[in-house]
Amino acid sequence: MLRPVSFYVRELKPALPGPAFEPAHSRLWWLPVHTCVIALGILSLAAGWVPWLAAGGVSLLIGASFAGLTFLAHETLHGAVVRGRGRRRLVGAIGFFPFMISPRLWIAWHNRVHHGHTNHAGMDPDAYPTVAEYEKHELLRFVTDHLGPGGRRLNGGLSLLIGFSIQSTHMLLRAKAYGLLSAREQRLALLESGLAAAAWLVLAFAIGWPAFVFAFVLPLLVANAVVMGFILTNHSLSPLSDVNDPLFNSLSVTAPRWVEWLTMRFGFHVEHHLFPWMSSRHAPLVRSLILSRWPERYQSMPIGRALLALHRTGRVYKNATTLADMPGGTECMTLLPRDWDSKGLTPLVPRLGVAGSAPVLAPAFQVPSAATSSMVQSNES
Repeated sequence: MLRPVSFYVRELKPALPGPAFEPAHSRLWWLPVHTCVIALGILSLAAGWVPWLAAGGVSLLIGASFAGLTFLAHETLHGAVVRGRGRRRLVGAIGFFPFMISPRLWIAWHNRVHHGHTNHAGMDPDAYPTVAEYEKHELLRFVTDHLGPGGRRLNGGLSLLIGFSIQSTHMLLRAKAYGLLSAREQRLALLESGLAAAAWLVLAFAIGWPAFVFAFVLPLLVANAVVMGFILTNHSLSPLSDVNDPLFNSLSVTAPRWVEWLTMRFGFHVEHHLFPWMSSRHAPLVRSLILSRWPERYQSMPIGRALLALHRTGRVYKNATTLADMPGGTECMTLLPRDWDSKGLTPLVPRLGVAGSAPVLAPAFQVPSAATSSMVQSNES
């Protein structure tokens, strides 16, 4: 039985301490830290303080801070760091400055639509296409087949390197057509993104294009890879569903503690979709509560294994629980909770060995007749 977010909130919220729902103001310290790393990195490149052989290392540091600011913007715009619309949008604008994303666009696209309709075909702008959508749109076919991860194709790595930049630009240009923003709001979003782009262009002329490549272009590729490494694994291995059940349509990914610290525990994604307005610093507590109540439904795996699974599997939904690689002609089952009927299936990815939390991923899964529609309905179990 699939359950909406509200069910889990009612069950878990009484068991969580009151302070967990208060803004995590100390997260704001990441703002000056990342800003200083970026500023010092750019200055060192522009002034020639580091030899060009070491410039790549500086680019990595700048890119890591670009990604860090993005994670801060994400949590802040959910209201988990500061209260007040103006303060949230200010921090969000600074945090998304490297990617030139308008906070008003992000709130509409991510907070309202993605969180409200997670992995709902035709409604979640972040979900990969169904077969019908894939066959209808030529551009979508090209992007999915040649730029998306999957099918063991190496060119799928482009999704990691440029995916977030491409997706955010697409959403900005199509925001009105998709009903995300009014015409006026889209114009304001275009202005906000345009101002950020203009600032980076001014920097390019100020420091010269060779330095700008190491100060912005390469760091942006690094930031894309870090951010997309988490975004792609959050839902792209999970099934479609009409019911927004985070224990069904979302995956949490684990990483070394220092990585979780630097990425503000963004990998705790099931937990985040249950309580998006709560700082992810409390996500381990939410995880422990989920495991104490629904251990057979919670889905988590190391991020490396999740990325490997993305590389091996298709990105088109043949139906709610089957992913198809259209060029390669192969199919596999999506991730499913352990209480789902999956007897006799051979795991595509090595078993994780984490009791109560290892999801199932298997090839050539034949969906039972009760689930042959393009969506999983709420009365399935």
